[in-house]
Amino acid sequence: MAHIIVMGNEKGGSGKSTTSMHVATALARLGHKVGALDLDLRQKSFGRYVENRLSFARRQGIDLASPVYRDLPEVDQSKLAQGENVYDRRLSAAIAGLEREVEFIVIDCPGSHTRLSQVAHSLADTLVTPLNDSFIDFDLLARVDPETSRVIGPSIYSEMVWHARQLRARAGLKPIDWIVLRNRLGAQQMHNKRKVGAALEQLAKRIGFRVAPGFSERVIFRELFPRGLTLLDLRDIGVDKLNISNVAARQEVRDLMNELRLPGVSVSF
Repeated sequence: MAHIIVMGNEKGGSGKSTTSMHVATALARLGHKVGALDLDLRQKSFGRYVENRLSFARRQGIDLASPVYRDLPEVDQSKLAQGENVYDRRLSAAIAGLEREVEFIVIDCPGSHTRLSQVAHSLADTLVTPLNDSFIDFDLLARVDPETSRVIGPSIYSEMVWHARQLRARAGLKPIDWIVLRNRLGAQQMHNKRKVGAALEQLAKRIGFRVAPGFSERVIFRELFPRGLTLLDLRDIGVDKLNISNVAARQEVRDLMNELRLPGVSVSF
């Protein structure tokens, strides 16, 4: 069976699609066969990212290692079993189709609570939650005492992950490896960073996730999207000399891939 990596966060703008694309492309560049699904059926940022990549490669006449992207197949609702949800069937059909040809499947979830997102979380072998480094986004994971910044208890998203873990346990599947990425870490506001970091470490022990540094706020991430490129592709398109920011960003991708601890993956870029 393919190892399923789910990018999940019920708030938009956390960097899920950027993270999805860099993880999927990194795995493909390392020689692994990778599938890609985008469960945001309206915006499809991850899907468009992959499409941009394939179009750019065709125009330039170059070969870029890429994931195999699939839209969710349409389903004849008259053939559903009684009580079966159409979105469950569409997602399971997409995964079944990809599993015949790939080792990893990267699934990008929408920035909202949907049935598809719920089901995807229960299928995750690895769950990655990109989180902007602020208490506004931290509120997705837990409620915090406004006076002491101490964690009072888990919030809505954490409860959904807990439910997904329960479903996997009842099905006899291995536990979800949950990683929370601190995205958009800035050089300023050190006091706030320390407070968010302390709250995350406290919560990690209580509800069971690992904390890892993600991607810093960099203009280049927005510039790469229209061509479907990632930081690992720059030399492939003739950029021989990387500036300091690009070198640091590439290192962030390496660190992320190492932190994921995916089976059979040796990071060598």
